[in-house]
Amino acid sequence: MDRFRSRGLIPRPLLFWSGVAICSAGVAEHIRMFVHAAEMDFHMSHMPMDTAMWAAMVAVVAGLVLAGFGLAPHRRPEETPPPPDTAPEPVSPARQTLLRRRLIAVLSFALIVDQMKPATLAFIMPGARAEYGLTPAEVALIPMGGLTGTVLGSLLWGHLADRIGRRASVLLAALLFVATTVCGAMPSFEASVLMCVLMGMSAGGMLPIVYALMSEVLPGRSGVVVLTAGLTTVAGYLAASGLSSLFEPLYGWRVLWFLQLPLALLLLAFNRWIPESPSFLAAQGKHAEARRMTVLFGLGQTPAEPRTGRGMRALLGPDHRRQTLVISGFALSWGLVYWGFVTFLPTVLGDAGLSTPPSQILFGASLMSIPGTALAAWLYSRWSSRKTMTLYGAVTAASLALLTVLPLDDPQIAVPVLIGLLTGTSGVVAVLGPYTAQVYPTAFRGLGSGLSAACSKSGGIIGPPAVGWLTASFTTGQVAAVIAVPMALATAAIARYGKETTGTAAAPPAPAPAREPAARR
Repeated sequence: MDRFRSRGLIPRPLLFWSGVAICSAGVAEHIRMFVHAAEMDFHMSHMPMDTAMWAAMVAVVAGLVLAGFGLAPHRRPEETPPPPDTAPEPVSPARQTLLRRRLIAVLSFALIVDQMKPATLAFIMPGARAEYGLTPAEVALIPMGGLTGTVLGSLLWGHLADRIGRRASVLLAALLFVATTVCGAMPSFEASVLMCVLMGMSAGGMLPIVYALMSEVLPGRSGVVVLTAGLTTVAGYLAASGLSSLFEPLYGWRVLWFLQLPLALLLLAFNRWIPESPSFLAAQGKHAEARRMTVLFGLGQTPAEPRTGRGMRALLGPDHRRQTLVISGFALSWGLVYWGFVTFLPTVLGDAGLSTPPSQILFGASLMSIPGTALAAWLYSRWSSRKTMTLYGAVTAASLALLTVLPLDDPQIAVPVLIGLLTGTSGVVAVLGPYTAQVYPTAFRGLGSGLSAACSKSGGIIGPPAVGWLTASFTTGQVAAVIAVPMALATAAIARYGKETTGTAAAPPAPAPAREPAARR
C-alpha cells in the first residue's frame, strides 16, 4: 500500500526504461572518448566528430524521445469516483511520518543535483577559456547560455507538470540531467554553449516541479519546504565547489560534468519513492488513487477547487493577474540583486582595499546567513507567509540602502551589512518558491511556479551586464541605490497585495452520495 511502484506510476515503463538505457549508453560512449583523451591532458577541443561520437549523440537524443513517450499519460476516460463507503486502508501516523521524511530526502537530493548544474558553470569557465582560447567576453557566453536555458526550462517544465504530472516531469528532468553530462565531451565552443542551454533547461525545470509537489504532498503551510529550498541551494554550491577542488586539478574541467552522471542516475533509481501529487490525480479524475495518496501522507480533506483554465491565460486572468504580476516583479527584483549586484561583490570588496581577502569576508557572511534561512522557515510556518516575504525583502532593500552611505573599507562596518544582504537574499529565495506554489490552484500551479523561477533567473541575464555598465560610471553606493529601488517597490507590492497562504491540502473531497432513483421517492 505504501510503495510507489514504477509499474503503476509510469504509463509505459518498458519504453521509459529502454529510453534511459539507450541514453545512458550514449553518455557512456562520450565518457570513453574522454578517458582516451588522457594522453592529451583531457583536451578535446577541435577533435573531429567521428562515427562513434555521432552514433552516441543519436543514442542520447533517441533515448530522450523514447523515455518521453514512456512518460506520456494514457488517453482514457476519467475514472469513476469510488462509492462513498469505500476507503483506503488506514496507515499509522508513524508510517506517514516515515513516508514524508523519505519524500523530503529524495526531493532534497533532487534539488541539490539541480543546484549543482548551474553552480558548476563558475568552476568550468577558467578551464574552458584556456582550452578554447577565448576572451573574457566570449567565455561569458557559457553562463549566459546556461541561465537562458533555466528561463526556458522553468516555463516549459512548469507547463509539463500541469499536463503530464509532477512525478513524470521530475523523471523527465532527471533524464535530461543524464543526457547533458555530455557537455564534458563537446569538441567545439559553440557546441558547449548549446549543451549549456539544454543543461539549463533541465536545471530550471526541476525547481518549480519540486516546489509544487512538496506543497501538495506535505500537509499545511510547511516550513520544511522553505528550509529545504534554502539549504539545498547552499549544499548544491558546496558540492560543486568540493568536486572541483578534488577532481579538476587531476582530470581537467570537463570531468565536472561527467561526475554528475551517477547522481542523476541515482535520482532516477529513487523514482519509486516519488509519488504523484494527490491534487493532480484528483484533477485528472483518478479519485481512488488520489484518496490512497491522501491517506498515505496523512492529508486532511478539503473543499474541491473550482474548475479553472490552464496556461498563461489563466495566470493572467482576472482572478490571478494581480498575484502573478506581484510575484513576478518580486522574483525579478531578487534576480537583479543576487545575479547582478551580489555577483560583483568580490570585485567591489577587492577595490575597496580591505586587509582581509574578500573571499574570506563573503564566506563568513554566507555562513552567518544560514541561521537566517532557518528563521525564515519558522516564520513562514508559524507566523505569516506574506509577512515573511515582506520582512526578508525589506532586509535586502535596507542592506542595499546602507551601502549607499556606509564605507566598505572597514571590515567592522562591511561585514554586518553584507550579512544582512546575504541573509535577506537567501531568505527571499527560500520563501519565494514555496509561496508561489501555494498561491496558485492545482490546474496551473506548475506553470505559475515556473514563471516565478523564470523571472528570478532572468535577473541573471539582465543583472550582470546592467551592473557592469553602472559600475563603470557610478560609485558602489550609487549602484546599490539603483538596485535597491525595484527590490523596495516589489516588497511594498507584496506587503500591500500579497495573498496570505494557509497551506495547500492536496486531498480530493469525498464524492457526493448517489442520487436515489425517482421510483423510490
